[in-house]
Amino acid sequence: MLLTRTANVSDAALITSHRRAMFAAMGGYEEAVLNAVESASGPWTARMLEAGKYVGWITEDQGRAVASAGMLILDWAPHALDPAGENRAYVLNIFVEAEYRRLGLARALVELCLAEARRRGIRVVSLHASREGVPLYEGLGFKTTNEMLFRFPD
Repeated sequence: MLLTRTANVSDAALITSHRRAMFAAMGGYEEAVLNAVESASGPWTARMLEAGKYVGWITEDQGRAVASAGMLILDWAPHALDPAGENRAYVLNIFVEAEYRRLGLARALVELCLAEARRRGIRVVSLHASREGVPLYEGLGFKTTNEMLFRFPD
């Protein structure tokens, strides 16, 4: 039986392993990069969970974690999309084990993220989507934006 629960600080290692698996499933990343992401993500995730800046959910099947998702609460300047708001939410770390995909788990987890954002009065929620995730997010009402990205070389 599938059961979804709220993540806590003791789940940081699990969330980190799911984060690594998420990037691995998307493909295109070298093993060394995935290892570095996993190594750095553990302490960060624990710190953000403890500070209440990261909220997450884990779906389990008879005690085995099979899916998870999180939401980062960000301080954000008032914006034309939300002139009165001082926070945004960023959904991240959405991962479902291969044998549990296409059962609606990712959708249910993202809906929990959106419900929590609404509960907190956060009106703007963003995420980065894998190619496979775009239809899911569009179905939930996410829109493509004009966001751009710059990355300094190593």
